[in-house]
Amino acid sequence: MTNFVLEPVNSKTINLLDFDRKGLAAFFVELGEKPFRATQLLKWIYQEGVEDFDLMTNFSKSLRAYLNEHCTILTPEIVVEQLASDGTCKWVVQTHCGNRIETVFIPEENRGTLCVSSQIGCALACTFCSTAQQGFNRNLATSEIIGQFVVAQKRLGADKKITNVVMMGMGEPLLNFDNVVAAMNLMMDDFSFGLSKRRVTISTSGVVPAMYRLTEVCDVSLAVSLHAYHDELRDVLVPINKKYPLKELMEACRDNAKIAPRRTVTFEYVMLKDINDSIKDAQGLVKLLKNVPAKLNLIPFNPFPNSSYVCSNKDTMLRFKTFLNDAGIITTIRKTRGEDIDAACGQLVGQVADKSRRHLKLQKMAAEHVA
Repeated sequence: MTNFVLEPVNSKTINLLDFDRKGLAAFFVELGEKPFRATQLLKWIYQEGVEDFDLMTNFSKSLRAYLNEHCTILTPEIVVEQLASDGTCKWVVQTHCGNRIETVFIPEENRGTLCVSSQIGCALACTFCSTAQQGFNRNLATSEIIGQFVVAQKRLGADKKITNVVMMGMGEPLLNFDNVVAAMNLMMDDFSFGLSKRRVTISTSGVVPAMYRLTEVCDVSLAVSLHAYHDELRDVLVPINKKYPLKELMEACRDNAKIAPRRTVTFEYVMLKDINDSIKDAQGLVKLLKNVPAKLNLIPFNPFPNSSYVCSNKDTMLRFKTFLNDAGIITTIRKTRGEDIDAACGQLVGQVADKSRRHLKLQKMAAEHVA
C-alpha cells in the first residue's frame, strides 16, 4: 500500500465539522449571529449534503463571505475499499496528517452498523488486539470521527443506511473524550443524523474516571471490554486494569446502570483457548456480574501475525454460553464478520506513525522469541 501525505489544512481555517450543535451555537454567537444559525448549518451539512457556503441561501451574504474566508467543511478521504464475502465493507481512511485509520460497515437484514475509530492507533496495549500492536500516534479530531460517518454514508448511497454506530474501531474512545462525545452528539442530533441514543454504543477497556464523566454528559449505550473475571488475568489481557481494577470498574458499571435502569451494560469477552474459556471462568463471571444488569457478548478471537493466542473451539464456546445463560446472564456469541478482509473485531490496524514506539518493542520481543 503506497503512503502519501495530503497538504496540511491552513492553521487559520476552522473546520466546522469539529463542532456539535452547542459548539456551533457558541461559534455563531461570537460572530454576532443568532444561535439558531447552528441548527441551519447542521441541516445544510448533514441532511442536505451541502458543503458550499454560497449555496446556504438562508445565510446573509456577509456571513457566507466570512465562512468562505475563514471556515471549511473537510472530511477525511477514503483511499482503499475492501468488500468481504459476507457483505462487510472496510474502508481505509486517510487523515490529513498522512496516517490511515479503518472504518467498517456491517450490513444486516434490518440494520446497518458502522464501526468507527477514535484514535490513530491505540494508547492502550491489550495483548489480544491487533490494533494495540501498532502503537499510538494521536487522537482523532471530532471532524475526523464524524467524518467517517459522512464519507461512509456517501459511499453507501441511498440504498444502504447507517442505522447504528459502535465506537469500537481503532483506539480507546474514552481517552479522546471531548472529541468523541461531540461526534456522538452529532450522530444523535435530530438536525444531523438523528440516531437513537440506544443505537450509538461506546466501548471502553475500563477508563473508570471517564466512565463516570460520560454518565453526566452523554446518554449512550455502554460496552465494556472485560475478558477476565479476576485481576490477575485481566492485568495481562487488558493492562489498564492495573490502574483501574475490576472492583472499581464494576462500581462504575453499576453507576452507569442507575442512569438508564432499563438498559443493560454489554460486556465483551474474547474467547481464548485455555486462557479464559473454562467453566471456572464462567462461574467467576456469574459472581462478578451478579449485581449488574448485564448481557455478555462472547467474541471469537481473530488471529493476527505474531499473536500467541488461539481461539476457543466451537464446542467450548457453546458450553460456556449455555452455562452463563442457565445462570441468568443473557449471553450470545458474536458472529464474526469481515474476517477475510481483516475487518473483524481486534483486526483493525490502519497505517500508524507510532509515536509510542511500541511496535519496535514488540518486533524486538518477537525476534528474541524466534531466536
